[in-house]
Amino acid sequence: MTGPKCAPARRIVLGTAGHIDHGKSSLVQALTGIDPDRLAEEKQRGITIELGFAELELPGGLSVGVVDVPGHERFVRQMIAGATGIDLALLCIAADDGIMPQTIEHLAVLELLGVPSCVVALTKADLVDDEWLAFVSGEIEAFLAESAYAGAPIVPVSSRSGSGLAELSDMLARAAKATRPAKEGTAARLPIDRVFTIKGAGTVVTGTLWSGRVSVGDELEALPSGLRSRVRSVQVHGRDAEAAEAGMRTALNLNALKKSDVRPGDFLVAPGTATATDRFDAWLTYLDAGQGGKPLASGVRVHVAHGTREVTGRVLLMDAQESLAPRQSAYAQIRLDEPLPVSWRDRFVVRSYSPARVVGGGTVLFAHPRRRTNLAPGERELLDALRAHDEAGAVDAALARETHPVSPEQLSRAAGLSTQAAEKRLRELHASGAVTAVGSGKPPFFASRSVLARDLSALENALLRFHLESPLQPGMTKGELAQRCFKRIDPAAFDALLQEAATAGRIAQADGQISHPQAGGGAKRAEEQAAKTLSSLLDAAGAAPPAVADLIAQANVPSAVATRALNTLEKQGLLVRTGQELCFSAEAFATLSTAVVRHLEEHGPSPATDLKEAMGTTRKYAMPVLERLDALGITVREGDLRRLR
Repeated sequence: MTGPKCAPARRIVLGTAGHIDHGKSSLVQALTGIDPDRLAEEKQRGITIELGFAELELPGGLSVGVVDVPGHERFVRQMIAGATGIDLALLCIAADDGIMPQTIEHLAVLELLGVPSCVVALTKADLVDDEWLAFVSGEIEAFLAESAYAGAPIVPVSSRSGSGLAELSDMLARAAKATRPAKEGTAARLPIDRVFTIKGAGTVVTGTLWSGRVSVGDELEALPSGLRSRVRSVQVHGRDAEAAEAGMRTALNLNALKKSDVRPGDFLVAPGTATATDRFDAWLTYLDAGQGGKPLASGVRVHVAHGTREVTGRVLLMDAQESLAPRQSAYAQIRLDEPLPVSWRDRFVVRSYSPARVVGGGTVLFAHPRRRTNLAPGERELLDALRAHDEAGAVDAALARETHPVSPEQLSRAAGLSTQAAEKRLRELHASGAVTAVGSGKPPFFASRSVLARDLSALENALLRFHLESPLQPGMTKGELAQRCFKRIDPAAFDALLQEAATAGRIAQADGQISHPQAGGGAKRAEEQAAKTLSSLLDAAGAAPPAVADLIAQANVPSAVATRALNTLEKQGLLVRTGQELCFSAEAFATLSTAVVRHLEEHGPSPATDLKEAMGTTRKYAMPVLERLDALGITVREGDLRRLR
């Protein structure tokens, strides 16, 4: 992939369309000087089988890429693949034949893929007289009047004699200048239509860059495989370039990928910006091309063409609609047998399962929906906004369906839009006071005032019920509270809610427990009273305290309350635990500890029996005290003796 550097060109792609043998390839060669039929079989049979590519210089210095598509009915799939990236169609209709079956089918494809502009080349004009030219032109005008291309210019032309070529070039230049590129977006997306290997360079892929920009050195992700590669070099229309822009015919030399790792139909995308899906929600139009008025039944198997790939799947109409009449449109979920990396506003074409004829198509609305055909409350509003290209409306509709605080990233997934679009709308809603920022963490969470009020009330009510059922319990853990309040909630959103509730004084948090500020007071008072009782009993017991179980029994308080009270006394430094069975008052433990230290200072390393005598207690109490002193690092045991550290 080496050649002269090319300057950035206007990002317009011209695509041919029309019936077989209506002169598409000959016209491209006459206009560009390039034969788009590159296969030996194509030259031998005189028909286009694969996509052909060329570059066309138009009057006014405008350069456009040209995609030449097959016209034979057996190669409609390749035609669809070529048409997915074009901005301007050159519909070729032979003057001696007029409108033919593939003319109708190709026009349907152009409409379904949303190609914005069309120019008609009335080819082989040298084979008919003026009267016939006028007749066929009138027939074409009437044919186009029922389509999106009513009033499209019709230019008689002959590739053999050259007549009309200048007029056609002028008309194409005018149409190209007035045409807005069909694909938009900031993230790079390229549907691959060819894969081959160049000796010494490696794997090369070609396609029309749908959106974004690809530069030398960029990392790209192949879908659906997920394999990643860096761009070694870029060509635009056969010439080396530093980068390719959206709408350009592009060839990319990739590293780290073998020819077998990618295939025509795959996508190259900016890493992490798209994922393949086995279903999507769509606005579907049924055209009845060649079906004789037969309705399209919900659940029918079809071929779904998107980008440069075609897969099989099913059409499921929404809300129990049983079928679509010709020229009727409706919401549908398309279920695929193989995943496709579709995105909002992508166009697709549907062909009947057998025989494979173009019967309809439409626009991708929601790329990763749940599996359903009955729309839940609010889902139709979301699809309506997506169909109207109303990003703010789509975010609003998705937000209205949220029952808890939501982050911009979560809302973007719910709306089927980019995170940037969700962030922008949330900032607008926050500035107007329509939503509230919840918590102070990152990512931020947002909720409508009604949702926030409902969730905070749910927290408060759950705590009130808990304290009523368990008056001696100080509170619940975070996990227990979440389980009581909400069936499903994002953990980070729940943390933001707790922060909001604590700031508002509606919950209290201490020692890993959450309680109601008012209702939790009884448990706190019970614990405080238990601590006083237990502390008094330990003070009275001195160096010979009862076992913990007996101590709790003497205090005559519930075990759970007593356990919490003992933990509190230990944290406050008012008691010392020596294992699981014994607790000493801090004063008693200090007295025993002092006796051990004094003895070791006076007598040096000593056995446990001598230290027991020094403490003036029994082995039952002496050994736990000595083990605690070891653990505290005051003493060190060496065999049967202990010494000061």
